[in-house]
Amino acid sequence: MPEQTSNVEFAQKIHEQSHHHTPSGSSHRRWVELIEAAVLAIVAVATAWSGYQATKWDAFSDENYSLASRSNVLAQEKATLAGQDRLYDIVTFNGWVAAENSGNKKLTALHEHRFRPEYTVAFRAWQKLDPINNPSAPAGPLFMPEYSSASSRESKKLIEEGKSYFEKAVTTRENGDHYVKITVFLATVLLLTALGQRFESFATRLIVLAIAFVLLLFSTFWIVTFPRI
Repeated sequence: MPEQTSNVEFAQKIHEQSHHHTPSGSSHRRWVELIEAAVLAIVAVATAWSGYQATKWDAFSDENYSLASRSNVLAQEKATLAGQDRLYDIVTFNGWVAAENSGNKKLTALHEHRFRPEYTVAFRAWQKLDPINNPSAPAGPLFMPEYSSASSRESKKLIEEGKSYFEKAVTTRENGDHYVKITVFLATVLLLTALGQRFESFATRLIVLAIAFVLLLFSTFWIVTFPRI
């Protein structure tokens, strides 16, 4: 990642330049210089790690978005097939009714033979209700509880899978954004460290370093607590 590489290079330059701006002979200044070097080392490693995690989470998010899109496309295909099956069931049943009313047993049997297996189950259950003489019977096998469509069930299953993939994609993208935020905080730590080394006043330099160290603690806490892939 360009941002990650620039942070590491920036840290190296700051460390090199710090030797030219810190007067020798001051033990306090040497301790501050050591702390600054430790901060820069931690920032370099933390930036590399947060950049790696942000990249991995983004890739995982893109993968889940692709799976969600694929599931939705397949769900639409299955829903279309379910609609075609339902239309076929209606047409064949209407042909059966016409053949039954005309008393053509051969044609009636032919239509029954053309029923889909799933529809046949509902048709047999509907016949047991004696629909011709029973006014409370459903209008046709389509309205029976036994009527089902494998394509329709598969479509609903794929829709749920698509929702699951999409929710996972959103969550993983948010995780990646968290690590990007950490990288920004670490860049701020580098900036403050660089500014602090430009001050001649030891107290000012120490205050700026303290602020940078606090930001580094926040960043480290987030790195430890945020989910890792």
